[in-house]
Order: sequence, then structure tokens, then C-alpha cells
Amino acid sequence: MTSTATLSPLSVAARVAVTIDGLFATIDAWRDLLQAHLEAAPTPTAATLDPIVEAFAMPALADDGLITGAGFVAAPGLLSDAQWHLAWWLAGTRGIRRLAAIDDPSSEQFRDYTSLEWWRLPARTGVRHVTGPYVDYVCTDDYTVTITTPVAVGGRLLGVVGTDVLVDRLERELLPLMRASGEPIAIVNGLGRVVTATDSRLEPGSMLRLDGLTEALEPLRAAEPARVEARLASGADVLACGDTSLALVVGS
Repeated sequence: MTSTATLSPLSVAARVAVTIDGLFATIDAWRDLLQAHLEAAPTPTAATLDPIVEAFAMPALADDGLITGAGFVAAPGLLSDAQWHLAWWLAGTRGIRRLAAIDDPSSEQFRDYTSLEWWRLPARTGVRHVTGPYVDYVCTDDYTVTITTPVAVGGRLLGVVGTDVLVDRLERELLPLMRASGEPIAIVNGLGRVVTATDSRLEPGSMLRLDGLTEALEPLRAAEPARVEARLASGADVLACGDTSLALVVGS
């Protein structure tokens, strides 16, 4: 048996990729299901779409140790019976519930979700995106990573499907691997925002500011995240975690 005490940073990066890729595979399967339904429905409605979303979201929330939110957010005007529509379910201490969203644009509490990063970036690039960590005041009131991918038919964006993952759950999964390398490691997104780190002073959601880091992470911000292996002037190494758009900063 191989001891985790000797994990190299490359091995840690690969393990992180496996964890995140599992979430990506789940979301991709949901996307394919929704695209098939919407392609076959000339006039889609919330009444017919919501049961499909609920059927995949509920088991994921009940069974997956990482997923705390899941669902589909429709492009404005897609559904004939709902101009703005979120079909999103959440898991919490009181069980699984549907997110109560304000879909009336005349309401003071209405929020245009198409302006938010988890919608805006997949809509612009046409590929999946990892948003955060950020404090999700709409769903979890906690540090969250939201992973979304576009749902499109014939080149037309119909919405995004995705998941919410609480950072503290990701930390429980990933920190033991990171610590097993014996080196200081931070996982950051393509903007340099910390997801989790072995150094407790690097809080989730904070920006890791190292000379050259922004430039080193640039390939991760492309529509198709590219491989990153770079050494910064400080001596820290930057390693992409597969094609997840996340990277390790080793020696940070």
C-alpha cells in the first residue's frame, strides 16, 4: 500500500482533478438529459421541465457527499409559462428543499441572474465554469463553489445546469491530500482566488497575491483551459489540476 505521506504535488493535482472531474461528469450527464428534452419540446414549460430537474437533483443531494445545491436555470424567455425561472434544490439541516426565487422583475428583491459569474461566463464561452469561492447569500449563506455548464440546442443558449459545493466539504476531501505532500499548498481558481490552503491564514475566497501568478493562471481562464506548469519568481510552483480550471500553488 502506498503511503499518502509521500504524495508529490503532481499526485495531489491529479487527485484534486479526479474529485472535481466527478462533479463535472455528473453535470454533463444532466446537461445531455436536458438538451434532449428541450430539443424535443417545441414549447418548453416550467411545468414539464421542473419534474425532470427534480428527478436528477434530489438523488444527487441525498447521495453525494459534496453536492449541496443542484438544478437548472433557464434563459429568460425560454419557458412559455415563466419568463425568469430557477429550478434549484438545496440540501440542509432541515432536509432537501427547493430554492424560493423571486422571478418578478418588478419586485425590489428580484435579481437578474444573467449578470452573475456562474451564468455570465458559461454563456460567453460555451463551456463549463467554476465560480468562487464566494459567500452565496442566495442559497447557502456560506463559502461556496458553483460549477455550471451551458445547455444549448442548435447554438442557442437555453440555460445553465450545475451544482453548489460548500467549501468546507471540499476542504474535508482535499486538505488531507494537500498536507500529505509535506509542502505548503493552496488551490486557486483561474483568477487566483483561494479555494482552500494548508496555511490557515489563506482564507477561502481571498486573493493569493504573488508576482507573476495572474499571468501564470491565464491559460486557465481560456474557453478551453490549458495545461499550466510554471515557476514564479518567488520560487512557488503553479500546477494545473487537470482541465478543471483550478491550480495548485506549491510553496505559497
